[in-house]
Amino acid sequence: MCYCIAKLIFVALLSCSFLSVSEQQYTPDWTSLDARPLPRWYDESKIGIFIHWGLYSVPAVSTEWMWWYWQGTNPHEDIIAYMKKNYPPDWTYANFGPQFRADLFDPNEWADLFAASGAKYVVLTSKHHEGYAMWPSTFNFNWNSMHVGPKRNLLGDLAAAIRNRTNLVFGLYYSLFEWFNPVYLQDKSNNFTTQYFPQTKALPELRELVETYKPEIVWSDGEWQAPDTYWKAAQFLAWLYNESPVKDTVVVNDRWGRDTPCKHGDFYTCADRYNPGYLIEHKWENAFTIDKISWGYRPAANI
Repeated sequence: MCYCIAKLIFVALLSCSFLSVSEQQYTPDWTSLDARPLPRWYDESKIGIFIHWGLYSVPAVSTEWMWWYWQGTNPHEDIIAYMKKNYPPDWTYANFGPQFRADLFDPNEWADLFAASGAKYVVLTSKHHEGYAMWPSTFNFNWNSMHVGPKRNLLGDLAAAIRNRTNLVFGLYYSLFEWFNPVYLQDKSNNFTTQYFPQTKALPELRELVETYKPEIVWSDGEWQAPDTYWKAAQFLAWLYNESPVKDTVVVNDRWGRDTPCKHGDFYTCADRYNPGYLIEHKWENAFTIDKISWGYRPAANI
């Protein structure tokens, strides 16, 4: 079985003047955070590559939302039928873990290809909504690429190859929520009046990613069910801009709570495949896919 990926292009359209990051301190509120100048490297980069890769690349059916379409609310009949036809009745999504071997993964080859493409930055999905981490997360024992599957730090290997072999900027996508994480579901059942999941999982994991791998793009997702105050987004971004090892160069998108898209962040994504059709006053990205349906690899790609 081939565990391939789909490479997804961001087109970052210029909508603001060149700015440099100042030395001021930012407070954990949107007025202060939104006043931060956009780092010049991003303003000049124009095009990047987004890699959606995770455990969903094993069944490679439907989209990267396959698990949700199989066992979430209102499951899809075609996914249920596919699983009944191809897997034993007691099969679970976790059983895909050992099959995710990444045996054809060559980070040096990927880095060379990305550099030759003309892109200026690369973003890897560090963790999607399924919760599987592509690095040996301290907060994700036995559900990450070091402990189950390839037994390898996929994120770290790619980051090293890109930095050693290219001039590309390395960034990370991170899903704030996880479909079936019981701690998140407990907070959700409490109408997000409790914050057990961000305090014990999402925020510590984000800080670990930033401090260990120093991504200069933090591309947040999975924000839409809860407000930004639940995620403590402003507090995290104040730390990111003031104290983190990438404080002077990092950029973030706008998905930090159900009320933040197209309002806050260094650049707007607003919605997938966002294209306003006219010049707006804030930096924005059009994140679009090669496959018209899925962000991740699937053999029946609709190109």
